[in-house]
Amino acid sequence: MICAISGEVPEEPVVSKKTGHLFEKRLVERHVEDFGKCPVTGEPLTMDDLMPVKTNKAVKPRPLQAASIPGLLGMFQIEWDQLMLSHFALEQQLHTARQELSHALYQHDAACRVIARLKKERDEARTLLTLAERHVPLPASTTANDSTFNNGKRAAEDVNMDHDGKRSLPGISADIIADLTDCNTLLSQQRKKRQIPSTLAPVDALERYTQLSSHPLHKTNRPGILSVDIHPSKDIIATGGVDTNAIVFDRTSGQILSTLSGHSKKVTSVKFVPKDDFFVTASADKTVRVWQGSEDGNYNCRHVLKDHIAEVQAVTVHATNNYFVSASLDSTWCFYDLTSGSCLTQVGDTSDGDGYTSAAFHPDGLILGTGTSQANVRIWDVKSQSNVAKFEGHSGPVSAISFSENGYFLATAADDGVKLWDLRKLRNFRTFAPYDSNTSTNSVDFDHSGSYLAIAGSDIRVYQVANVKSEWNCVKTFPDLSGTGKATSVKFGPNAQYLTVGSMDRNLRIFGLPGDSAEE
Repeated sequence: MICAISGEVPEEPVVSKKTGHLFEKRLVERHVEDFGKCPVTGEPLTMDDLMPVKTNKAVKPRPLQAASIPGLLGMFQIEWDQLMLSHFALEQQLHTARQELSHALYQHDAACRVIARLKKERDEARTLLTLAERHVPLPASTTANDSTFNNGKRAAEDVNMDHDGKRSLPGISADIIADLTDCNTLLSQQRKKRQIPSTLAPVDALERYTQLSSHPLHKTNRPGILSVDIHPSKDIIATGGVDTNAIVFDRTSGQILSTLSGHSKKVTSVKFVPKDDFFVTASADKTVRVWQGSEDGNYNCRHVLKDHIAEVQAVTVHATNNYFVSASLDSTWCFYDLTSGSCLTQVGDTSDGDGYTSAAFHPDGLILGTGTSQANVRIWDVKSQSNVAKFEGHSGPVSAISFSENGYFLATAADDGVKLWDLRKLRNFRTFAPYDSNTSTNSVDFDHSGSYLAIAGSDIRVYQVANVKSEWNCVKTFPDLSGTGKATSVKFGPNAQYLTVGSMDRNLRIFGLPGDSAEE
């Protein structure tokens, strides 16, 4: 008689009344207590179903293998082989479990990607729906106090509705087009005669540039500088921060001149306007603010512009200093009259669902460049508001664009680096990929002479501008900022005599020749 569990002769045998199987009493009782079923058939089993079997007690003979040392060694070898086979089986089970876990993780990742795509499509649909709602006629009960009609700063004619219920904008009139054209003609003539200024910093001076000063301008609870601009005729610098403020900073004294508060979310772009001491800021709160400097050095808010329905990512000022453009993630850009704060036209292109992440006027003012969230660059004819060219090839949102003063080159920055475009042949002729795949290029800037190009990411690099076929040499690499905060914006000072850098550690850094700092 052999136990159905151990496979050996039981010392105290019991038999199941239900199945007739023989068991060792101590083994089957433990199994029944734990599982309540027959270990062989799986049927329900209780202690009452077990009946003892009376047998004669017999002394078990010693196994033959245990009678000698070679026999014992053989037994040990058999047990070792069984242990190895059991270990191999466990490894096989572990491998299978790992494969199943890897498959589950892959399915989880795929599901997260699908969810992210669906959320993106949902957000795009909401944006399109909001755009459509803006063109639906309002009920008769709607009053002039509604937010659609009253922003407190817009000219009355800008809020009239046409017979289709759409908001009627004045458009870019013939007089404005004539103003833009005259400016273009004048600047084109000046460019042909323009010489490289003698005060431009030479290459050997740039190679010796070092950090002159560092200024923590913004709040510590929400650190980070997202945009930097330099006044063209004054030695003052402006920064836009994550802390919702814009700061106007005097480089000579190293003091903050004014803190501009009013936005409710991060300030994404800042621009000085030399005419009448205007200053423009854009924000993730979907608004653009126009400020004007006063005699006491402070800036007062003149206009709050609420024409966008998503984050405003960039503002750029026309060469006439009479107009500016804002670009938003709602896939539209707006052309404004600076003095009145009137939106003259709003241009949208939702065919690709691209939101605008950057914008800049061509030096002549008749061309506008915009970067999109879908890695494209669009070139617009400002007079007709038509898209005349589209550059593809980047990966990730186009974070910054800059036109060279010669009017021939366009530099664009994105996750994969910087691309240079020939505007005459509408093609990409050079690509810089200075950082690894985990570091994006956040800013790019030609100096006013068109002699140097600066790019910013985990560090700052300055290239000497050449032609399409010649090599653009990197003349200077400034320290890696990855330990203190990535560089988000870079801007050349007049004649490239210094370089300003904003970073996510809220510091404004100024680089130049030792001994040439404004403070000295």
